[in-house]
Amino acid sequence: MTTDDTPEDAGGEDTPTERTKEELRKTRERLGEGADKAVKGFDDNVVDLLAWLLDTETRARIYVYLREHPESTSDEVADGTGLYPSTVREALAELHDEETVSRGKREADGAGNNPYEYEAIAPSKLVRGVVGDVQAELNTVFNLDRRLGGESTEGDDEPVQISVAGNEDDHGDEGRSDDEDERDERERRDDE
Repeated sequence: MTTDDTPEDAGGEDTPTERTKEELRKTRERLGEGADKAVKGFDDNVVDLLAWLLDTETRARIYVYLREHPESTSDEVADGTGLYPSTVREALAELHDEETVSRGKREADGAGNNPYEYEAIAPSKLVRGVVGDVQAELNTVFNLDRRLGGESTEGDDEPVQISVAGNEDDHGDEGRSDDEDERDERERRDDE
């Protein structure tokens, strides 16, 4: 090899630096593929969990879309999720009735109808609502079990209490802490 020869001219052998660069490139590709699979798996698991919380995958997809794109109309949700507009309108009406999404009229200049725009509640509020339902069902089961077992009905108030700590930064709980909510709940029970 003369001083004018390049490494490619030297019989096709790669230099240690070139081999290292190639190994790094291949490693990056493998890591990228693995990260993509992990993110897709995580996203699928989140949608599955939300489908359980919200009863259907359709409602879960709408919820996720509205968390990412607040103040969207039903047509925007349909376009963004790939769902039929009629399906989206029906699901949004149900979610609004259940207070999982809020809606307000979009202000538009000019004549014509102002469509509703929707926004999903914070995930912590969604979980709290489900936890409340689960807690009520567990209390019913435990109280029924006590009564069938011949135990006294005293103390049947709430043998099971589930609390959820959450960050209310995204569309909070009017600045109230969990401690304040728990104190109010205890006072309400004491008054009964």
